[in-house]
Amino acid sequence: MTARNWASTKSARSACAVRNWNRADETQKAFYLDWLRTGDIGRIDAAGFVFIEDRKKDMILVSGFNVYPNEVESVAAEFPGVLETAAVAEADEVSGEAVALFVVKKDPALDAEALLAHCRKYLTAYKVPRHVYFRDELPKTNVGKILRRALRDDLRASGPTHGAA
Repeated sequence: MTARNWASTKSARSACAVRNWNRADETQKAFYLDWLRTGDIGRIDAAGFVFIEDRKKDMILVSGFNVYPNEVESVAAEFPGVLETAAVAEADEVSGEAVALFVVKKDPALDAEALLAHCRKYLTAYKVPRHVYFRDELPKTNVGKILRRALRDDLRASGPTHGAA
């Protein structure tokens, strides 16, 4: 097997592949021939192991560069005083999209500039969040997964920099 240690969308083929019940339009979008487009972005290493990096619909496109939210969130979560993070796309007139970071504080003294300095140390410049938004909690599903879509919707509804720190 040839190593493909680069990120790409993943597809799967199986006799058990799920079709959207009574939603032919959604099924058509999800399938290409017999292949199910999973929406996952992943990579295969030299040993043939598959790693799921993120979801395509959550990817942030900054000036043509792909930013995977999980990478930004992991770096931010390492900073002392951070309890939870979520990175989402925010509209930007210059770059198309910019990284917006939502943070739940573990330490009330945590400030955005210190967190951004930490991000600048470990992330390429275009991946550094443009704005940091502090929240008491992040919206989640019933199983505890952060709802990035709800955060993106909040940004669209409140304007470009409302609530930014």
